[in-house]
Amino acid sequence: MWKGRIPTYKTLKVWGCLAKVQVPLPKRVKLGPKTIDCVFIGFSNTSAAYKFLVIKSDISDIHVNTIIESVDADFFEEIFPYKEKRSGLNRRKVYDGNLDEPSSSGVQEKEVEPRRGKRTKTPKRVGPYFVSFLTEEEPQTYKEAMASPEAPLWKEAVNSEVESIMQNHMWELVDLPHGNKPIGYKWIFKRKLKADGTIDKYKARIVAKGYRQKEGLDYFDTYSPVSRITSIRMLIAIAAIHNMGIHQMDVKTAFLNGELDEEIYMEQPEGFVVKGQETKVCKLVKSLYGLKQAPKQWHQKFDHTMMSHGFKINECDKCVYIKNNKNSCVLVYLYVDDMLIMGTSKDAINSTKKMLNSSFDMKDLGQADVILGIQIKRNNDGYILTQSHYAEFFLRKFGQFDCKPAVTPFDVNCKLKKNSGDAISQLEYSQVIGSLMYLMNSTRPDLAYSVSRLSRYTSNHEHDH
Repeated sequence: MWKGRIPTYKTLKVWGCLAKVQVPLPKRVKLGPKTIDCVFIGFSNTSAAYKFLVIKSDISDIHVNTIIESVDADFFEEIFPYKEKRSGLNRRKVYDGNLDEPSSSGVQEKEVEPRRGKRTKTPKRVGPYFVSFLTEEEPQTYKEAMASPEAPLWKEAVNSEVESIMQNHMWELVDLPHGNKPIGYKWIFKRKLKADGTIDKYKARIVAKGYRQKEGLDYFDTYSPVSRITSIRMLIAIAAIHNMGIHQMDVKTAFLNGELDEEIYMEQPEGFVVKGQETKVCKLVKSLYGLKQAPKQWHQKFDHTMMSHGFKINECDKCVYIKNNKNSCVLVYLYVDDMLIMGTSKDAINSTKKMLNSSFDMKDLGQADVILGIQIKRNNDGYILTQSHYAEFFLRKFGQFDCKPAVTPFDVNCKLKKNSGDAISQLEYSQVIGSLMYLMNSTRPDLAYSVSRLSRYTSNHEHDH
């Protein structure tokens, strides 16, 4: 009999064994049994407790065939109530509550009909529309990009990416050590759009297949803070009140700045395999896009740079930095590799830009225009945030651009109810709700009630929804 935490190496041996679990009595019951009979089925995903299936209970608040979690239990590793006997018909050993003679009267054999689910399985038809919606007809592979009509533009983007990698000394070509296995990579191609929807530039990235990394060997900590949309609105409101200018900068190769502490090997990227050294692999010196620790390493490097130049980290949002001088104040907002710089004077903003340029490979975008799909426009009264281009884009995408405008976002006379039949265009409906949620969280809080009501029927909706 085991009591307390079961050693890891014994887990498989005692999985499904009998356990006496101690539970608190309900307040209305003064006397009664303090333990119930359960079967050990594993460990909790959210705490250090065990998971048990109740098979016998004299306490009315705890029912049979329910799953509970507890740390107070005695394990009887010789008794397996649900162990199947693989001979003859489908039989199952059922525990009758007697611990004294587990081999004879403690276990009874009964014929049990296997339980089958009654729910009808409906296949999910994704179709080609889903793929085109996600990719927006951008190349999925290196060969596809080089064979497309825009091949010269993609080639320029690929050369720029490799040039940045070589300048940053991202990897070294070495022979793969015995016992090691290199991770793969993937070329990612993306068209960056301007505020009016036209193409700004073509971007290519080499992304490591970080899902092949092994925790404790290829990476340890992966946590990295990400700023919130509400922080953008708050900072722009502060800038409007104090008449601060807002400029925008972009880190060209953000994740390539983090230093790696682990030893990671990657295959040579397609199109840039060194002749005569085809069997060698890339030993990563710095972090790369796709690695599990890349965001953490980049943010750690940026934190160190900002703090060494007199900036302080905001306690409410770890991606907001502030620096106060006698005659000026500067705020820096970072979202992965996009940043807004707000200052009370042009000199303060320019000095911050100069500092960042000396530390990272930056691109100065001048006055803030678009960040995270949100357009920033300045007028005499302050700043205006709008997502008209984004709204127009998804209205056209879902064929609703010619719909009639309404005074209120929700029709008060519309009575929505649960669909009793099959769901209609479930994938498209989910995409519409997701697009509306992003719009609501960014610049249209007036849509909150409408989105909340419609989100309740995402799993099963009809034409009215």
